[in-house]
Amino acid sequence: MRSFHFVITLLFLIVVASGCKKKTEGPYFAMGIKIGEVTGHSSLVWVRLTADSLPAPRSNPFPTVRYRDPKTGQLVEEFTRERDEYRPEVFFPEGYDIYSIPGATRGIAGDVSIYYKPDSSSHWQSTEWKPVDPDRDFTTQILLEDLQPGMNYEIRVISRYPDSKAIGESLTGKFRTATPPGETAEVLFTVTTGQAYLDQDAPGGGFKIYDQMLKLNPDFFVHTGDIVYYDEYAKNLDLARWHWSRTYSLPTNIRFHRMVNSYFMKDDHDTWLDDCWPGMNTQFMGDFTFEQGQKVFLEQVPMGEKTYRTYRWGKDLQIWLVEGRDFRSPNDMADSNEKTIWGEIQKTWLKNSVSSSDATFKILISPTPIVGPDRKNKFDNHSNDSFQTEGAEIRSFIAGNPGMYVVCGDRHWQYISEDQATGVREYSCGPASNQHAGGWSDDMYMPEHRYLNVTGGFLAGQIIRMNGGPVLVFNHFDVDGNIHNTDTLRIH
Repeated sequence: MRSFHFVITLLFLIVVASGCKKKTEGPYFAMGIKIGEVTGHSSLVWVRLTADSLPAPRSNPFPTVRYRDPKTGQLVEEFTRERDEYRPEVFFPEGYDIYSIPGATRGIAGDVSIYYKPDSSSHWQSTEWKPVDPDRDFTTQILLEDLQPGMNYEIRVISRYPDSKAIGESLTGKFRTATPPGETAEVLFTVTTGQAYLDQDAPGGGFKIYDQMLKLNPDFFVHTGDIVYYDEYAKNLDLARWHWSRTYSLPTNIRFHRMVNSYFMKDDHDTWLDDCWPGMNTQFMGDFTFEQGQKVFLEQVPMGEKTYRTYRWGKDLQIWLVEGRDFRSPNDMADSNEKTIWGEIQKTWLKNSVSSSDATFKILISPTPIVGPDRKNKFDNHSNDSFQTEGAEIRSFIAGNPGMYVVCGDRHWQYISEDQATGVREYSCGPASNQHAGGWSDDMYMPEHRYLNVTGGFLAGQIIRMNGGPVLVFNHFDVDGNIHNTDTLRIH
């Protein structure tokens, strides 16, 4: 086995050195790769093996969903207000199935190995071959350890069929490890939300923001959730996984995620359905359950066991990524000291880890707003009256920690707001495309607003040094990479 691995290594190095492109055979990476959870010393690489090199054409027809009226037995096109009682049925177009609807990819068994090195080095290291898991949609996640901090790394992911000696497809990528906490460094990161497949805006498929973010060469990227939208079609486990296949086989998404480290968060639409919570009772999602949604998320993105975590990027920046679905009380429960979105264990972790941090800037990244303002008919986040008690508790805690700010997703518009009671400042990144923007209007400028723009795009945060001191700069970009607003923050 060792001699075989040596031969594979030698062939790999010859290919890399020559820069040759050879016709490859499978298994393939039709969904690319995702690089995530990067620290100063480790990185997690997500891979899914596919039987074909390309997804099913986007021009193929979609399935149709109808809802069975429990009283008449008839199928209706819309669920209307009776969604808790109407059970869905899915119909595929004649001649099509789960593997041929738009963006579908068929998973296949095989093994994966990763070669990696600092870009300043000529010495490649490699991982052992690792099989993908058929029970987890033919995915696997490979941990790269003992990395050097503050370093650019190159990787090459290669595939093979089980027990084969022939290398299949290979895919290159890169990422940067985090700077140690005691060192100053410039850091640039980007954030987005609301990535709806039907709201694509890039020629050839995908979203313009990904190529625009690549131009900034970010150190890391955060997706705050609503990565896919299960609600309409994900009526069973296979259709839920299809949502990830169709989204991450898009050209813009493949290009971006093999070149940038990402931290993924989930919200309602990529957990189960709109404004959902554990134990919610509805027939609307058919055979697909809340618990399956939790497992699929961990299956489809590079992620450890916990969906809430914190990462340090040098002396001046630490980020906190919180979980907003797994521990929450029902939205329709009366507000009280017991009603929660985060749960007591997570809140205790957050408060303890923030209090022990000596980072200059502390950024809490939340799937949903904490400051708002939000619409009066919403009941799902900390800026709403329905979670006002816990919201006030969190805002008070943030206000007591100098240099701490909130970045949020979920809302389909960009804004900067400042809580009138505590002064806590929140930055909403806005949705991934203009087609997905809405729910507010530019003339609804509230007293809390410091910036408001109902548009798609993304948020970029940057740590720089000015006059010898650390500065945090937030820029709101549109989908074409134009800056619409800049906010510069200093610690006095």
